[in-house]
Amino acid sequence: MAKLPDAVEQVLRMHAPFIHAVVNALRDRAQLPQLMQTLTAAEQQGWPDLARVLRLIVDGKRDDSIKLGLDDEDRIIVDAVLRGLLDPASLPALDQQPDPGAAAPGLAAMIAASAHGDAQALAVLANMAEQMLRAGGDMARLGGIMRRLVNGERDFEILSRGMGALGRTLLLDILNELGKQTLH
Repeated sequence: MAKLPDAVEQVLRMHAPFIHAVVNALRDRAQLPQLMQTLTAAEQQGWPDLARVLRLIVDGKRDDSIKLGLDDEDRIIVDAVLRGLLDPASLPALDQQPDPGAAAPGLAAMIAASAHGDAQALAVLANMAEQMLRAGGDMARLGGIMRRLVNGERDFEILSRGMGALGRTLLLDILNELGKQTLH
């Protein structure tokens, strides 16, 4: 079985174009107006904390205090931007896509850990569910059932109501992963 990328690597892969755009705009200030539009759009899409911190970086603030209050995903992005400013070779590759096969095992692991009382996993899962709700569609539906999954609900037909084919497939993969974990 191939080793799945860790959560940090997944975030970097998913946001590589954005990270590159931020670093490029900071290196070539002529690109700042486009970056500011992108940050405004990010705010409107539910990323106000990340947009605020990236504006601080644009204004020259680079100390660790800017990361206070950021969630894990935002912190990973900010760290990658700061590293990229110091060493462009450290930027995540643009040719690697997030591994969709990692979503179900990762979510299932967080659901199982949350169900067993892991407060950190529950906090991360709650944050992910909130982001999924903002995304709309099947992701919002999946985000909306996270608590039920943590509480042990496993009825696919009930949980998948209102989901399209992609959402149903991801849910089925999550349920299969959760089933594997109960066998061990």
